[in-house]
Amino acid sequence: MRLDHLPGSPHLTYCTNIHAGESWEEIEASLRIHVPPIKAAVAPDRPFGLGLRLSGIAADALAGAGTRERFAALLADQDVYVFTINAFPYGPFHGTRVKEEVYQPDWTTNERLRFTNLAADHLAALLPAGVIGSVSTVPGCFKLRAAAPGAVEAMAARLVDHAAHLVRIEQETGRRIALAIEPEPCCFLETIEESVRFFEDQLFSVASRERLAAASGLARGEAEAALRAHLGICYDVCHAAVEFEEPAGSLRALASAGIAIPKLQLSSAIRIKAVDEQTEVRLRAFDDGVYLHQVVERRPDGRITRHPDLGPAFAGLRSGEARGEWRVHCHVPIFLEDLGGLGTTQDFLRAVIACCRTEAISPHLEVETYTWDVLPSQHAGEDKAASIAREIAWAAEALG
Repeated sequence: MRLDHLPGSPHLTYCTNIHAGESWEEIEASLRIHVPPIKAAVAPDRPFGLGLRLSGIAADALAGAGTRERFAALLADQDVYVFTINAFPYGPFHGTRVKEEVYQPDWTTNERLRFTNLAADHLAALLPAGVIGSVSTVPGCFKLRAAAPGAVEAMAARLVDHAAHLVRIEQETGRRIALAIEPEPCCFLETIEESVRFFEDQLFSVASRERLAAASGLARGEAEAALRAHLGICYDVCHAAVEFEEPAGSLRALASAGIAIPKLQLSSAIRIKAVDEQTEVRLRAFDDGVYLHQVVERRPDGRITRHPDLGPAFAGLRSGEARGEWRVHCHVPIFLEDLGGLGTTQDFLRAVIACCRTEAISPHLEVETYTWDVLPSQHAGEDKAASIAREIAWAAEALG
């Protein structure tokens, strides 16, 4: 739904990656079940925008004869529109071990480029006239894979090739779509500082401008503007909080570098202000075996230690090496300030939302809590549709 009272009139929605389903049939069935009650609760008398998650197999199926047209008719019947697609998880995302496989295939592969091009094609066909679209994607690759010779340059080249595809979409359809690369702990891009450096050194470089011009037919003078229009950052608030970013400062850093934020994901992480002997006991219930729960530790002297998952972080606790504050990559309900002995980074989220009330930070605001199925029972709460509606309502209220 569009929030016309805010600068830039951004769209607010939730991400459908919370709904289990990998095939297009499963995804469509879940949308028929869950979306109507959510819309009735938060946008009963106006169009409701949707953040659509597509898997690799669903994206291929949606390209089948008449499938996308039937889906568009379903959206129109429900007074729902799609303005952003989550093309981050390519494979299964529920009910099985996801962990570091969530980044595969990554931007070192041609399959990631093919999949993301297809997602953009779908979005161009579904976008309402006059609405800018966004597609979110993985932060390049998992950190270790970026150390391979030529990996960084290969990722940059494929991202520029995708930008060329987005340029052609705009030339042919009039629909503008931007790719939103999502920094995440323990990945190639995990901090805003790293992201700015990659954009400036690689994506906005002379070589990238020349590559885009050659692939799209743009004049060299137009290529830099096109790269900045079609490549940006998905600012996930949970991820930024886990990395101990400074809310307003990190947003300013992106703006100063001329890097757009096509999508801003409203999310919250677990926070332990001071770890102690009870920390592992309290966190054990969140060690679900499905998702990667990176832990970033800041010691009293300011030193940062990163753990790729809860297991290694627990080992640090047992050895007595862990000190200070922990922030855990686990998307918890944004309306909860306390998890019963554990805190959340809701204050960080409120600070980012405060920026959105005074500046046009991003055209797309997406609530992203995909962990409802694996949260400990005392935090799972009501049925899923009601919980999602409660999160959207909380965000809308916080946005004024």
